[in-house]
Amino acid sequence: MMKSRLLASYYSGNSISKVFFFRKRQPRCFSSTSKSSFEKVGVIGLGLMGHGICQVSALSLAHKSITAYEANAKVLEKGQEKISRSIAKLVSKNKLSEENASAALDSIVYTSDVSMLTDADFIVEAIVENMDVKKDLYRKLDKMCKPETIFASNTSSLRITDMANVSRPEKFVGVHFFNPVQIMKLVEVIKTDYTDTVVFHKAHDWVTRIGKVPVSSGDTPGFIVNRLLIPSLVQAMLMLDRGDATLQDIDVSMQLGAGHPMGPFHLADYIGLDTCYFILQGWVSNFPEEAAFTIPRCIEQKVKNGDFGRKSGKGFYFWDGEKRGDPVTE
Repeated sequence: MMKSRLLASYYSGNSISKVFFFRKRQPRCFSSTSKSSFEKVGVIGLGLMGHGICQVSALSLAHKSITAYEANAKVLEKGQEKISRSIAKLVSKNKLSEENASAALDSIVYTSDVSMLTDADFIVEAIVENMDVKKDLYRKLDKMCKPETIFASNTSSLRITDMANVSRPEKFVGVHFFNPVQIMKLVEVIKTDYTDTVVFHKAHDWVTRIGKVPVSSGDTPGFIVNRLLIPSLVQAMLMLDRGDATLQDIDVSMQLGAGHPMGPFHLADYIGLDTCYFILQGWVSNFPEEAAFTIPRCIEQKVKNGDFGRKSGKGFYFWDGEKRGDPVTE
């Protein structure tokens, strides 16, 4: 049986988690027959996650229009270029018809004018992972958007409830996409104690209609994936702190003993040690009673030294681009 390696990463703002899975390759298809209840969708932020969310929304052909808002003109232009190149590549590989490609591209309106979002039915926010910045945005949107507009945050580590409480709690959900958005099928749809049931089902249905697989989660720290993933990495680092085993032996043990495609230290380097540290800092601060939320000495020291893993060329291992080298011996 032929298998292909699929990169799965969980990213939103400053929060990323990456892991490799193996699965049978599925054909990619785009349909113009599945219409969403949202005619006009808004995407805020056209960076790594935002441009992907915009692209898959447009390619679903399930909406009348997609408004892509980005305050930074350079980021807006770069995001537009990425979407155009990606769609053109799909056409060149015969994975998308020219007709559907044109329809998708024509449905996107790129803008740096936030007032263009006032008539959106559903808005997905994918900006920096900073609660104060997000709250300010939602206060502004709440005043300018029509009363029935539903808000959704793509955060991976911040509480949905905290954002919802400054705007319209009953019309607020989380939709956590995974990176790269164009490839990854999973989307965590998060409801708070205040989310209207009808609103939640609309958001859940929207995820399906744009070709993704939704899973439902409450507003727990990290939702499903990161809530399970990050503490498991922490336990490996605590073993290293205690001198229970070497990082090589821990990585090999989880690969060959647990069937993981990569060990926890390899994975942490790939995610970015600064990202893991950022998530843990927030969790430790906000949930001091949770024993699973702690910051191992080894990751704290590496982050202070600027050793972030793959992105910096050095973490628990040395890195040359995407290629992992030898373990770092301190």
